[in-house]
Amino acid sequence: MHSLSIVLLQEMEKFNILIATLKRTLNELKRAIKGFAVMSQELDEMYLAFQNNSLPGLWRKVSFASLKPLASWFKDMVNRVEFLRNWLNAKAPFSYWMSGFYFPQGFLTGVLQAHSRLYKIPIDTLSFKFKVLAVDNK
Repeated sequence: MHSLSIVLLQEMEKFNILIATLKRTLNELKRAIKGFAVMSQELDEMYLAFQNNSLPGLWRKVSFASLKPLASWFKDMVNRVEFLRNWLNAKAPFSYWMSGFYFPQGFLTGVLQAHSRLYKIPIDTLSFKFKVLAVDNK
C-alpha cells in the first residue's frame, strides 16, 4: 500500500470518529431537551457551548486542534472532510492542505516514505528544505 494511502486511511478514521461523536451527542442532546433522556452535566455543558458559539468539550476530545468558534470550526470541519472525500474518490490532489490534517507530521513522514521507496534511498537520509518565495501580485 502506498504511504500516502495509509495517511489518508488514518485521517479518515479520525474524522469518522469525530462525525460519529457529533451524531451521537446531538441525538442525545435532542432527546434530553425533549425530556426523553436525562440531561447529564456533559450534555448541559454542550448546550451552553452552543449558546456561546464555542466547541463543546465532548467534541473537543475527538476534534482536530482548533481555536475557532463553533460556527467557523464546523465550516472548517466540513471543508476538511470534503478534502479527504475528494482525495479518496478521485485521486491524490496536486497540492495538499497541510493544516487540514489531524496529524500533519504523519503526512510529511508519508511523503518521505514514498520518496524513499520510489528512489530507493534510506529514509533517514532524507529531509525537507523550504524556500520562501516573494508573492507576485501583478
